[in-house]
Amino acid sequence: MGGNLVLALIDFQPGQYSTVTTATREEIDLNVVALCRLATSYDVPVVLSTVGVDMGVNEGTAKVIRDELPEVEEIDRTGVNAWEDADFRAAIENSGRRKVVIAGLWTEVCLTFPTLDLLAEGYDVYPVADAVGGISPVAHERAFDRMIAAGAQPVTAVSFGSELMRNWAREDSDKFRKVLQWYFPQRQRLAKEG
Repeated sequence: MGGNLVLALIDFQPGQYSTVTTATREEIDLNVVALCRLATSYDVPVVLSTVGVDMGVNEGTAKVIRDELPEVEEIDRTGVNAWEDADFRAAIENSGRRKVVIAGLWTEVCLTFPTLDLLAEGYDVYPVADAVGGISPVAHERAFDRMIAAGAQPVTAVSFGSELMRNWAREDSDKFRKVLQWYFPQRQRLAKEG
């Protein structure tokens, strides 16, 4: 994956979580927060988008994610496909980055549609498989099939961090260690509760 990255987070809103069946909200949040912490630690710009907030039909981004990104402004849309929104598109383009690490709810819509469009426009796209969820296992799995067939390269939150860090001997490897020292106890707690 290397450098030249931007992280896009789409529609991590209460209404979206309430219909996801392929992962728990806690599992999704764990991995999205890990993405946020990794992006912040390694100076990866973040684009954060919501849908329907200004229309009054949806709440904004989940607090646990907003708390990790206090400096990042939410881009609210009315359209289903974030890439079709002028402000979202401008945020990605203005980052100057050509590799998009992307996560969103639902897998089959808010993640898949912009992924396909980004790929069609020549971006390298990395959907984060453990930071997303669909309304059913079939919807989630077929969405990944579709994205992969189009050229997307799925990653996970921890593999994203590993690719940012690259070598344990690097001076900045402690940034990744710090995230892992938080991440694994949280993962173990969730496993016990589940």
